[in-house]
Amino acid sequence: MWFLSLFSLVPAFVIVGTMDRWTAAETDRSHRLTWKLLMLSCGLFAGMTVVLRMDMLMCMFITLSLYTFYQMKKREGNQTVHSVLFPLYLFLAVFSKGPIGLLIPLISTVVFLGVTGRIRSVGRYWGWKTWLILLACFSVWFAAVYAEGGWEYLHNLLFHQTLDRAVSSFHHKAPFYYYFLSVGYSLLPWSLLLIGILCTAIYKKWIHTDLQKFFLTIIGVTFLLLSLISSKIAVYLLPAFPFIAYLALIYFQRFKWNRWIALSIGIPAIIFCLSFPALIELAKREDTHYLGQLLFQLAAGILSLTGLLTLYLLYRRKALNHAIRTLACGLFAAIFMGGWGIPRINSELGYGDLCNQALTVADTKKLTDYYVWKLYRPENIDVYLHKEVQTLSPDEPIQTDLHNAVLMLPAEEVAKLPPYFADKPIYRVGRYAILALR
Repeated sequence: MWFLSLFSLVPAFVIVGTMDRWTAAETDRSHRLTWKLLMLSCGLFAGMTVVLRMDMLMCMFITLSLYTFYQMKKREGNQTVHSVLFPLYLFLAVFSKGPIGLLIPLISTVVFLGVTGRIRSVGRYWGWKTWLILLACFSVWFAAVYAEGGWEYLHNLLFHQTLDRAVSSFHHKAPFYYYFLSVGYSLLPWSLLLIGILCTAIYKKWIHTDLQKFFLTIIGVTFLLLSLISSKIAVYLLPAFPFIAYLALIYFQRFKWNRWIALSIGIPAIIFCLSFPALIELAKREDTHYLGQLLFQLAAGILSLTGLLTLYLLYRRKALNHAIRTLACGLFAAIFMGGWGIPRINSELGYGDLCNQALTVADTKKLTDYYVWKLYRPENIDVYLHKEVQTLSPDEPIQTDLHNAVLMLPAEEVAKLPPYFADKPIYRVGRYAILALR
């Protein structure tokens, strides 16, 4: 787990640390700790810190590349080192996830230079040295890809996984306005606060300094660029989150307590208050009964108490900073407490327990083959079974000529099987079932 954290948790800390250092000149010290907690507890950003995906790693390299560009523009630090790090960060962003890691910094920096009347200086950042380093890195990468998998593998990497996703996606296709809707729930529980502050700042024309213009440019370019790409899921917008949050921080300092600001924090606090009664109700239902264990109840109780304390700080003490910190820390405490209960519901979340039981059944019954039917994304469960698994088409009736095999399927589908399977031994594992076919 320590090694795996390098891909998500550590990059999240690096991003927050970089943004904090970047905005230090325009932010008050008393707000900086508050915003670190806000950023780390912000919707999908928080989710991606505990999920092993390459998005957070790419987001880190995009953030570092843009920060390095800004340091070059301000002539801060060692310019020779920055001129090498800038293209290196760009390459690593692409290497982590895909071409969006290059496109966001490229378009954002060029647009920013144009908006601020510095377009003639573009060659200083995107000159021969930058492109030569990028070309060298990509050449080594693509040569290794070709050596491992040949032209077909390289073509799939360069065209099918990039151009096909961008123009006419074979996965996650969504309309142009998708991110303008998804950002609302992606930033929870801080959506109202962050979006409200930014809309107010734009409406009142508070965008004055280069830093503010650069952050707003990055946000706008990221939204429009990702909206033009055919493949869309909410997490793809992750590179914009640090700039949304920290641009809002710069303007948050201008606000004193008022009803609108209090409401933007108070609504999430009220939702937190409802966590414990909501969990009790969910635990009574058959399909979510597993949520009723003690550790989850304690976690929900922490959320409810956090919500009450936040409302007290917000409306009785009128302490905005303390209210935000309390809400964020309460969320972290609830995740920590509830996390200890996750192993007990592994059978409801993944295929580890299912496959362990399948191995036991296969060994007991002397069965050699494994089949799955109507399981969600079962392509990698051979990691557990140490053998190739046959996936039966979910759109066709299940075959009745399966022999000497273990069949895994959702428990709810057992009743829909043909009479042929009625006398076969059935083993339940959470929401799944295993049939032994002799």
